[in-house]
Amino acid sequence: GTDLATRKDIATFLANVERRAFRQAMFAVHDEDAALDLVQDAMLRLTEKYAGKPVEELPMLFHRILQNAIRDHYRRTQVRNGAITSWSSLTDDDEQDPLEFLAVESAEAIAPTPAAQWEQAEVMAAIEEALGTLPPRQREAFLLRYWEDLDLRETAQAMGCSEGSVKTHCSRAVQALSKLLRLKGITL
Repeated sequence: GTDLATRKDIATFLANVERRAFRQAMFAVHDEDAALDLVQDAMLRLTEKYAGKPVEELPMLFHRILQNAIRDHYRRTQVRNGAITSWSSLTDDDEQDPLEFLAVESAEAIAPTPAAQWEQAEVMAAIEEALGTLPPRQREAFLLRYWEDLDLRETAQAMGCSEGSVKTHCSRAVQALSKLLRLKGITL
């Protein structure tokens, strides 16, 4: 059968995802306090509403809650500032799955020498900087697929869109990131 999440399971999951979730929120809102609030609210909501759901659904549920909170934050901020950002409309024309050509997980592995560690830190800093320049939906798709390791279906559920849209967002994110990193002399 399926294991249902207890509060302890949820606490363990959140402890493991908290740092990455905070970085994801920071990429989105560029404000430490707001990012912390968003992550804490998402964690609270998951704990209150989703104990008793299957354990394997926790990542998808948490990221859906977090992404919705980030979108609500954007809307409130835009209304307050009277500014509406328009991103170019995205289409489902690119079927290539970019997973093969950019694996960010490898950056989590510890490099063997101090020089390699320094180089790895430089690459990670460049990737983080480049991620901050992506349109929100591309960044969201990229982070969920490659940093949170959600599969295509889970990412689509978390983002509330089709799998085709996820592929398109990821493909465009990878192309944009590769281009920005190449300008810095980094090829992945």
